[in-house]
Amino acid sequence: MADNAWSPDSWRSKPIKQDVVYDDPKELEAVVGRVANLPPLVSSPEIDRLRAQLKDVAEGRAFLLQGGDCAESFDYCNPTAIEDKLKVLLQMSLVLLWGMRLPIVRIARMAGQYAKPRSSPYETVNGETIMSYRGDNVNSIDPACRRPDPQRLLQAYFHSASTVNFVRLLLDSGFADIHQPEAWDLGHVRNPEIRREYQSIVNRLTDSLEFMSVIGATSSQASALNTVDLYTSHEALLLEYEQALTRAVPKPLPGAEPALAGRKRPYEPSTPPRKALAPELCDWYNLSAHFIWIGDRTRQLDGAHVEYFRGVKNPVGVKVGPTMDPAELVRVLDILDPDFESGRVTLITRYGAAKIADYLPAHVRAVQETRHRPVWCCDPCHGNTTTAPTGHKTRSFDAIISEITSSISIHRELGSRLSGVHLELTGEHVTECTGGSQELSHSDLPNNYQTFCDPRLNYEQSLDIAFKIAKVYESEREENN
Repeated sequence: MADNAWSPDSWRSKPIKQDVVYDDPKELEAVVGRVANLPPLVSSPEIDRLRAQLKDVAEGRAFLLQGGDCAESFDYCNPTAIEDKLKVLLQMSLVLLWGMRLPIVRIARMAGQYAKPRSSPYETVNGETIMSYRGDNVNSIDPACRRPDPQRLLQAYFHSASTVNFVRLLLDSGFADIHQPEAWDLGHVRNPEIRREYQSIVNRLTDSLEFMSVIGATSSQASALNTVDLYTSHEALLLEYEQALTRAVPKPLPGAEPALAGRKRPYEPSTPPRKALAPELCDWYNLSAHFIWIGDRTRQLDGAHVEYFRGVKNPVGVKVGPTMDPAELVRVLDILDPDFESGRVTLITRYGAAKIADYLPAHVRAVQETRHRPVWCCDPCHGNTTTAPTGHKTRSFDAIISEITSSISIHRELGSRLSGVHLELTGEHVTECTGGSQELSHSDLPNNYQTFCDPRLNYEQSLDIAFKIAKVYESEREENN
């Protein structure tokens, strides 16, 4: 194999971080083999559609909203939890759409975000040193069940499949139809001012729809308001699982007429190929999710994760924090985006409100000196995690907003543009982050602290974020006009 040749398993020749060591390698091999023979969770045309939409984001014609749980639990695979998460993402996107007058690309941290990197493989619980919890697809949150279990990879697949299926059902059933504002329950928005402002947006939108109906606009013209695209994503941490769901998809026929250009060769990636395709005739797609990202702990230039990511056609994300040298950032882009495809890479910056001014400008300038056109996306959650006097891990709403607004300002000053946000959130009414319109304090955290990983913005705080971002961009739009 040539030094630069890529295959779905070429990552195995590279050093790997955050790997999971199983007691029985043969059991792992059998489970991964089973996953490799199961149908894909998403399709390559859906991924291609996301690639096109992220190109629009990178070039300033759309905005990215990515959000969901820090780490999914298998228990979250239930109708209520999925509906709540979907509802808050759709409502946030509606607010952003109104304020920004741009299409919103929606990506959920959902249907696969079951693994978590950890700073140490061990932790101390009740005075006993045990293996760290690595996510539901590795081991259990129960201290008595921390042995990595390969069967959990199979459980992760089926829970992901069930989640994807239910999301498709909801969207196909009109869950996102804003012609039906009564379906968008605002009863849990306790702050009257936020409720009135959001209801005003819904009312103005539905008034516009009624006007379109009066003047004879067709239903097809309004179809974008009946349903939406919603894509799935996760941190691709466990490469054995990712490889098992990496499938060969035939390239478009060379020399095809324009009408045929989008057609594929007669091959179904959902089943094991009867005859292997020649490498030059196929592209490789990770069909476990539409979008995958590399974490801050696994982005080594010579590492297994960068090696795997460089070969898949999916749009990919890279977490960028204070430890990332600007020259290293450029090198990562060179490896992952050798063809300079706009939107191929999303740079998910995570510094902390107190550090963003020290690091983001150098990263932006370094990228501006290249031909790369990434999506710049702000993760304002990870760098703002603290420990409350109650002992709970928490995040300050004010610090989260501060990092977002600072990112917007820094990009603007440098002639760049913040084109997305990446948030850890839930549609539930938890008490894990302080502040927001509810004015939650540290003393409120024990009231409904549910996370077994990092703290999440609750339903109302998530809407607060959307309103504040929309107002910033609405003011910018009015100034430009």
